[in-house]
Amino acid sequence: MATPRTKCISTKVTEEEYARFAQLAGPQTVSGWVRDVLVATASAAPSVDQVLLAEVLALRTIVLNVQFSLASGEPLTTETMHRLMARADEDKVQTADRLVATARRRLR
Repeated sequence: MATPRTKCISTKVTEEEYARFAQLAGPQTVSGWVRDVLVATASAAPSVDQVLLAEVLALRTIVLNVQFSLASGEPLTTETMHRLMARADEDKVQTADRLVATARRRLR
């Protein structure tokens, strides 16, 4: 059994915007097409910007930890590097999501 849809989202658009949506909807109703686009967008994978930010943050974590280890005179072993990379990979997505959320709150 399908879940009943009980909530409504509404917005005003220009005639040109509506015409574009109707064209993109094709044989589908505009409202059905808009719903599909909203649901797909809301459940989509992270944006390219978020993925790149996550990778830069991981690289930053690794570089800073390597520099700290070398400055402290600690030996930099293969095991240490693997551990640093694993930790950076583990934290990068959450850190990027947190930074993006903080930036969005500040922009409001």
